[in-house]
Amino acid sequence: MLPINDILPELKQALEQSTTALLQAPPGAGKTTRVPLALLDAPWLQGRKILMLEPRRLAARSAARFMATQLGEKPGQTVGYRTRLDTQVSGATRIEVVTEGILTRLIQNDPMLEQYAAVLFDEFHERSLQADLGLALVRETQEALRDDLRVLVMSATLDTAPIARLLGDVPILSSEGRAFPVDVLYRPAPTTRRSPRLVDQVVAVITDALTQQPGSVLVFLPGAGEIQRVAQALAGQLASNVMVTPLYGNLKAAEQDLAIAPAAEGIRKVVLATAIAETSLTIEGVRVVVDSGQQRRALFDPNSGMTRLITGRVSKASAEQRKGRAGRVEPGVCYRLWSESEQFGLSEFTPPEIREADLAPLVLGLAQWGARTPDKLEWIDPPPLSHWQQAVELLQWLDMLDEEGAITEHGKVARALSIHPRLAHMVILGRSLGLGRLAAELAALLEDRDLLGPGAGADMHERIRVLRGERGSQRIDTRRLQALNQQAKRLTVPETGGKNSEEEIPAATDVGRLLALAYPDRVGKRRPGGTPRYQLSNGKGALLRDDDGLARHEWLVAADLDGKAKEATIYLAAPVDLPVLEKDLAAHIRVKDEAEWDDKRGTVVARRTRRLGSLLLAEKLLDKVSPELIQQGILNAIRRKGLDSLPWTSEARQWQARVALLAKHFPGQWPDVSDQVLTESMEQWLAPFLTGFRRWSELSRLNLQHALNSLLEYPQQQQLAELAPTALTIPTGSSVSLDYTAENGPVLAAKLQALFGWTKTPEVAGGKVPVLVHLLSPAQRPLAVTADLASFWSNVYPQVRKDTRGRYPKHPWPEDPLTALAQQGVKRKRPD
Repeated sequence: MLPINDILPELKQALEQSTTALLQAPPGAGKTTRVPLALLDAPWLQGRKILMLEPRRLAARSAARFMATQLGEKPGQTVGYRTRLDTQVSGATRIEVVTEGILTRLIQNDPMLEQYAAVLFDEFHERSLQADLGLALVRETQEALRDDLRVLVMSATLDTAPIARLLGDVPILSSEGRAFPVDVLYRPAPTTRRSPRLVDQVVAVITDALTQQPGSVLVFLPGAGEIQRVAQALAGQLASNVMVTPLYGNLKAAEQDLAIAPAAEGIRKVVLATAIAETSLTIEGVRVVVDSGQQRRALFDPNSGMTRLITGRVSKASAEQRKGRAGRVEPGVCYRLWSESEQFGLSEFTPPEIREADLAPLVLGLAQWGARTPDKLEWIDPPPLSHWQQAVELLQWLDMLDEEGAITEHGKVARALSIHPRLAHMVILGRSLGLGRLAAELAALLEDRDLLGPGAGADMHERIRVLRGERGSQRIDTRRLQALNQQAKRLTVPETGGKNSEEEIPAATDVGRLLALAYPDRVGKRRPGGTPRYQLSNGKGALLRDDDGLARHEWLVAADLDGKAKEATIYLAAPVDLPVLEKDLAAHIRVKDEAEWDDKRGTVVARRTRRLGSLLLAEKLLDKVSPELIQQGILNAIRRKGLDSLPWTSEARQWQARVALLAKHFPGQWPDVSDQVLTESMEQWLAPFLTGFRRWSELSRLNLQHALNSLLEYPQQQQLAELAPTALTIPTGSSVSLDYTAENGPVLAAKLQALFGWTKTPEVAGGKVPVLVHLLSPAQRPLAVTADLASFWSNVYPQVRKDTRGRYPKHPWPEDPLTALAQQGVKRKRPD
């Protein structure tokens, strides 16, 4: 009997009395498979179905199969499932287990959710983007359209506080679960000069665990690459009764099923898994967990429009989930490959995906829903504004949103395809080019994990050949090929013109042509040199592996990269013909006259350029150069050489420091004159003073301070002299310059004897900033520094006098400096 059974009567009663509830139940309690079945006889169903969200395809399929088995049926009868590439439902289905994209599409196609009486969110702690969106949409449906719709949020480890803020005062139920004790053994890497490879560390702990512990072993690794390397390292090292099985998303379904199936009698299993095994799966016979402590997740950069995979530490919640896999059926052991002290430093929860994801599909879907800004829905964590704005700009570029953010007809057609907007744009335009089938196939391939996997080269054309059966591969799951072809067929409609791509084998450049429609910001031109490095139209750099067959092409389009900030690695790409590229993307190619500084000539060279984003497609030298271009060329040269290349004087730097001081103490009233801002805004303040300049040598006659002063209005120029004077009059009557560029400035440096009688520390900026006074010896060496003259005279001066007057006997050292006469020179002679 599963532990969740004890709480089922209370849960059913809660959903009778309330339409929303939270259920927290630890791993092994049975919530995934028992709760939906227990609700089948609920009176509020009224003939409608139960919809349950599972974040992973494998978990959705496994849960549906297990529930169907409990009823003595096959999936597709009372219990069915829907994933993007596999559906098993029928008219008799009353429980549908779906993955996240399916849920969102169901809600947006039918906001009433008329076929369903309840929506269950399983493993909600994973906080995927689609789960957060799905809950926000379901809540809006519940509040505005269906007050009878039941919503149940379930999780093994749930941070209930933020969810309670969204859902309000709803019942929160907890199940104790069936957790057998699990001993935690920390096995950090040895502290040596060279840290061991993760693979070596994992293999060593697996070997020890098999020797010291009974039962099968579940090993958590960050990705498929590490799984393959660990499997290779274990080959030949284990006993004949130990079977190693990988478990990750890109495996054939049969191999996934083998990993989670019970081992044969007398056989021990070592299951090498990604985070896919963290939740919703029971792997029979496992009583030992080896946790690498690492996870791989996608991180979107709105500046580049690219997503990169990062490997980092798991959260405490994930570590607990993984540990729980060892205590499902009997007491177990969990080996953690980090120290106990490091455990305390782990974050409590993994960041919600909505904070780190590409939001373009979400923004397009919400535009169709009627929400043009994120504040139109209630979120547990609202999407970051920078990510949202990047998505809006992309969708407007793709003509899917208008200037006000409303969805266009093109956007509606794209949204109906239920694929990423980039790929939908490619499919729609591909049909008009007579490449509809190929565009659909590319979209199906790119929406899924890479068909050939790592090490197969980056050529997308090869994937098309495999998909069409023109090239065999024993590594490919036949069912997956069928599902991908089915998906491509769904996206294919008769072309409106062009060649018949249904029959012809597409050229590699046709693949690149279509990819350029989806990824115009990732068109790449090869840089000079032996290594296949490319400059992309988004301004980033990217590279191919040296042995990749695509490296011979000068122009290509990258469909998948790792998104590294400095130089991304290209995983999937295709070559493209430049003339075709220029034709298809003509609306986005900019022709511009540009000027560059030629150091050898000492003057400006002008070119007419054609660019796609940051990528130079072609250029032509201009015979005649306009004064405006010359001016722009000089500004570009200054930016390249740095602001210090201008003829700065000490007065100009003092001016900059004076204005910076006032900008700090009078926010918003004075301009930012930092070097960075001055460099960015040279067109406004410097360009007008470059009129007539043609050569670099002529900059020597530039009056830089006049140019800088143009940043101030005339009243400000008067205020500057008043609030930040260049000099102050000291007690001797002399005027002493202030140094605003000095550390902790402004600084006034004067001979100590010249300041006798000066008790009040001078101030600038309307009394906001005391002047730092450097008191000098007769030899102009510093004796003391103070921002409080009164305190100096009474507390510090006596010691300075004692230490110094013997060295300078000709200079006055009165006992009372406050009444002494200030003087610049030696002691005055007494009159005879």
